[in-house]
Amino acid sequence: MRIIATLTYILFIVFVNWFLAAFPAVSLFGGSLSPADGIVGFIYLVRDFAQREIKHYVIIAMFVGAAISYFMSDKRIALASVAAFLIGESIDWAVYTFTKRPLSKRLLLSAMISSPFDSVVFLAMIHRLDWLSFTMMCVGKMLGVLLLWGIWKYKKSKSPATAELSL
Repeated sequence: MRIIATLTYILFIVFVNWFLAAFPAVSLFGGSLSPADGIVGFIYLVRDFAQREIKHYVIIAMFVGAAISYFMSDKRIALASVAAFLIGESIDWAVYTFTKRPLSKRLLLSAMISSPFDSVVFLAMIHRLDWLSFTMMCVGKMLGVLLLWGIWKYKKSKSPATAELSL
């Protein structure tokens, strides 16, 4: 069984949590901004590839990444990360389970719904909830999802079965 994306997902969780702790936010335009705010969205990208490898067991990979982060980084950031991931994963699960839309539409819909919720939870738990951090995290997450969507769209355009990914 291949688990390259799953291992990458775990490592990326640890890296982003460490990055957030190592490079704290700076005040800017009445808000706060961390260099990690823009890259956090790529966790969505890596998570979706891990989910394709190990299905619903991706939640275990998330806990492994959070546990490693807890011992290697700021505990508050690791706990906020777990809470945000659980909320995001719950929303994603609901969208994927209860909507009967094509996969590409479910991907975009779940990201549009879950990104604001998990960003608010994460930023509130680390005491950084402000308009700038919230906006950057949501934009970063949506860019990650749009990149994944674009990759899928490109791959499917190269294969005969493109119906499910058309918008």
